[in-house]
Amino acid sequence: MAEDNNDKMRIDILSVMPEALDSPLHCSILQRAQDKGLVEIHVHNLRDWSLRKHRKVDDYPFSGNAGMVMQIEPVWRCMQELQSQRHYDEVIFTSPDGDILDQPMANTLSLAKNIMILCGHYKGVDYRIREHLITREISIGDYVLTGGELPAAVIADAVVRLLPGAIGDEQSALSDSFQDGLLEAPVYTRPAEFNGWKVPEILLSGNQAKIDEWKMEQAIERTRRLRPNLLKDK
Repeated sequence: MAEDNNDKMRIDILSVMPEALDSPLHCSILQRAQDKGLVEIHVHNLRDWSLRKHRKVDDYPFSGNAGMVMQIEPVWRCMQELQSQRHYDEVIFTSPDGDILDQPMANTLSLAKNIMILCGHYKGVDYRIREHLITREISIGDYVLTGGELPAAVIADAVVRLLPGAIGDEQSALSDSFQDGLLEAPVYTRPAEFNGWKVPEILLSGNQAKIDEWKMEQAIERTRRLRPNLLKDK
């Protein structure tokens, strides 16, 4: 197998609707990270690996249920070609019954070198894909979307922003909500007073120790009030 000696991260996304990824992958931090050479993101149209008329990649389920199912052949052909060129640390399927994406998972994935993401579509994929070709299934929430393209973009965004150099102020990423299992404390900027609404005096005091203490108290209070489930293990 050919080896990829490039140190940058590479993310390959397999989709039947690649145009849905054009905007999310080419703006803000994701685009800057690509411009800086920190990551390569490649979107592959699974129809290019179809041998059927009109490049079809779906068919009726054997069960006779309503809806269409993604076929295994084009997915297998695409994955085989990509995996002949490099090793993938994870081959992810965006699935409603996968593990829910959270910050610790994003942190772990950010340490990978090569990631492949298969976007679900139609009524689902031939289950043999999930049994034999996928290493990890990830969900972004308990709701239904048209396809797995938006979840793939969410995964890519959550991971790439953690790469060293992706964000100008790396401390900013470390202080984001969920990095320490808490929601972020309230943030304010100028002016210190607007329409009679004032910024908390402690933030204007210049006493960094007191400010840090206030921020921790606020983070805990907001988490307890808004997301108490995050405090179960604390």
